[in-house]
Amino acid sequence: MSGNTLGLLFAVTTFGESHGPAVGCVIDGCPPGLELCADDIQPDLDRRRPGTSRHVTQRQEADRVEILSGVYEGRTTGTPIALLIRNTDQRSKDYGNLLDTFRPGHADYTYWRKYGIRDPRGGGRSSARLTAPAVAAGAVAKKWLRQANGIVIRGCTLQVGDIAIELRDWDEVERNPFHAPDAAVVPRLEAYMDALRRSGDSCGARLYVEALNVPPGWGEPLYDRLDADLAHALMGLNAVKGVEIGAGFDAVTQKGSEHGDELTPQGFVGNQAGGVLGGISSGQPLTARVAIKPTASIRVPRRSVDRAGAPTSVETFGRHDPCVGLRATPIVEALVALVLIDHALRHRAQCGDVALPVPPLGAGA
Repeated sequence: MSGNTLGLLFAVTTFGESHGPAVGCVIDGCPPGLELCADDIQPDLDRRRPGTSRHVTQRQEADRVEILSGVYEGRTTGTPIALLIRNTDQRSKDYGNLLDTFRPGHADYTYWRKYGIRDPRGGGRSSARLTAPAVAAGAVAKKWLRQANGIVIRGCTLQVGDIAIELRDWDEVERNPFHAPDAAVVPRLEAYMDALRRSGDSCGARLYVEALNVPPGWGEPLYDRLDADLAHALMGLNAVKGVEIGAGFDAVTQKGSEHGDELTPQGFVGNQAGGVLGGISSGQPLTARVAIKPTASIRVPRRSVDRAGAPTSVETFGRHDPCVGLRATPIVEALVALVLIDHALRHRAQCGDVALPVPPLGAGA
């Protein structure tokens, strides 16, 4: 009921607040026997970690993960895995002016209306800090998916503010702080972000994520469709305001002759469907795009009200990302992994014995 758990068979429950002692998660349902240690998780946390460039928040968190349970002698036991990430660089005084007022575009007002109480320090539970445990859990899911099915999940940034980015080189994504797949656009992005930070304002971003080697048949009709669960998980990421699967909104202007991916013995001719048909994976790459809104915490003075409803003005201090999308690539990858491993286990439970006399389209072609 309280919305802190993602998944059915591979269930991840996160806990903590931005300025509490720690954030973390409990993974319930991880298959036993998976070799697992902190070094399997840490690389993705390092990719998401704050303070890695001048273009993101300068909060200095090591984000070192601790495995508290569920692993014995280097292997998962099938029991709940508890992952802990300690907060070490909180500056709660930066939020003293938000005790009695609300940031426009943030969850301050809605949390207060729902619970009657809120933690104003860094947004508390609504902070993007809570994506760290999701990334940690996603790293576990990624390893199992890779070993069990050869699945590779990768993401990149396709737009920052009004600057579009071409998907030219996947190898370039990890070489720059923008996760941009085009080296030529990086100087322009750096200048844009430097100017944005000086102005005290923020911008949004568009991200792309894909999963390769997903077997056909994963997903459940009608209300547990694979694409519906992907959209549900990705919309659960802080600041996401839109999710597209495959062609997404471009499908509006397409004809049926263009959008419907033709089938041949060698495989599908296109992938407008984004790897999902009828809510079930087709065996093609699973593709999605995510729209992330501008950061709500900005230095530009904005109109607001206090808890008594009186008009006031809000200017946010502290350390914030001018564009939260710059650190979101490992997060969208993690969320896709969490959905896929859950559906992999659900498919194995119900349809693990299904065998057809012909291989999937394109197999061996």
